Amino acid sequence: MSAALGLYRLGEVDKHIDRVRTRLDKIQKTLDDDAEMKSARQFYESANGDYLQAQHGLKNAELDVDNLRIKIEQAEASLYSGSIKNPKELQDLQKDVASLKKHLTTLEERQLESMLLSETATTNLEKAKNDLDLVQARLGNDHKKLIEEQTDLIRKMESLGQEREAALAPIESPLLAVYEDLRKQKRGVAVAEVDDGACAACGTTINAALQQSARSQKQLAHCPSCGRILFAR
Repeated sequence: MSAALGLYRLGEVDKHIDRVRTRLDKIQKTLDDDAEMKSARQFYESANGDYLQAQHGLKNAELDVDNLRIKIEQAEASLYSGSIKNPKELQDLQKDVASLKKHLTTLEERQLESMLLSETATTNLEKAKNDLDLVQARLGNDHKKLIEEQTDLIRKMESLGQEREAALAPIESPLLAVYEDLRKQKRGVAVAEVDDGACAACGTTINAALQQSARSQKQLAHCPSCGRILFAR
């Protein structure tokens, strides 16, 4: 495989990535520029964050109560089992049980507070979702189509990311460094194919010797005009 072939393949993937990223940016800008939609989405995201936090807090509160109840049950089982004969030990265990029950009351109050917070957060999230749906419906199908396209493009970006990793694998680090540097200089296009004896990027005629160099397995050939890496089939 020529030195330029791997970079050409990488360049083709990068072109797709750049196009998808540009479209995603444009879609996001269109969506963000609508103040009403932006406000509704921010309210929904905030409500969703509060809901997740409330659910987490409720789960922890329920777990704390359940664990303490088990601990009380175990202590009471020991207290009434008759296995403890020493009056002092019995008295200490009774005090422990009483202390645990008092703490349980505190934890149950916290659990109740967490439940109320969770209910409020659920109500707020439902309202935020309803408000967002209403705004989207009022704006018509345009935003809906944009969001659907955005979702598809995000999936495409994930697929292209995997393709890029595969394309990177056979490329040596020094060659990759040259490629990346040229991408920065040449607006994202570092490799140009030799098409009908000319550089496809700038149109400069490429002589036979330079075309042969562009097929080299180890060295890179550059367009004498635009400086891009040349790839010849």
